[in-house]
Amino acid sequence: MAKEVKKEAVDLTVEEKLKTLYQLQTILSEIDKIKTLRGELPLEVQDLEDEVAGLKTRIENYRTEIENARAEISAKRNAIESATAIVERYKEQQNNVRNNREYETLTKEIEYKELEIELDQKRIREGNEFINNRTEEIEKSKTEVDERSEDLEAKRAELESIVAETKQQEEKLRERGKELELAIEPRLLTAFKRIRKNSRNGLGIVTVQRDACGGCFNKIPPQKQMDIRMRKKIIVCEYCGRIMIDPELAGFAKEEPKATKKRSRAKKTEE
Repeated sequence: MAKEVKKEAVDLTVEEKLKTLYQLQTILSEIDKIKTLRGELPLEVQDLEDEVAGLKTRIENYRTEIENARAEISAKRNAIESATAIVERYKEQQNNVRNNREYETLTKEIEYKELEIELDQKRIREGNEFINNRTEEIEKSKTEVDERSEDLEAKRAELESIVAETKQQEEKLRERGKELELAIEPRLLTAFKRIRKNSRNGLGIVTVQRDACGGCFNKIPPQKQMDIRMRKKIIVCEYCGRIMIDPELAGFAKEEPKATKKRSRAKKTEE
């Protein structure tokens, strides 16, 4: 079955290839319109999801920091108790010293331990302050999570509503687009997709409009216009690289501005 489709694509005339390409372009443009209808909603939803996840991670990190700070405070309190007990013991020993040297040594040890106690007390105060700050940050982050979660739910509901409205239509368009792609030879299809990807408006094939390219609107020489109408070869715009097709083959009514002018002149002559 696949071989038959491939053979059919190769045997298409240039006119049939152009017509099929234009039909494919029309379908892809309709899909692009559906994506435009959704707008930036998918990106907004993704950004909000990332922001909520980031806030929750921040809260967890703050909680871990608080637990570590509490553990450190507990260790400092134990160290203070231990140092206080040693100071008391040194003070008792001072009452039983045999000389000044022993007394001075104990005094220095007491001073050193008291400095350690003061430093540990300072660290405890700093730890409590840190815990209070982090607790406040957690509450702020929780509020932000609630606000962002509400925004996220609203954006999700809006996106789901649009997707539900357009899903069936988009699926039908995509199925029809795949059918048309199978009828186009791979090299031409690849070239078309490349042109379309590099075009801001997503147009890979355009009609000739008022003697100009329908994609970049640059003027097309008369001879090239004639070649386009002959439909004997694939012709691309020398300015933008888009494939060009005459309006009649694309399904548009043929314009005859010159004939209208002649008739109007003929009427004046009769008068």
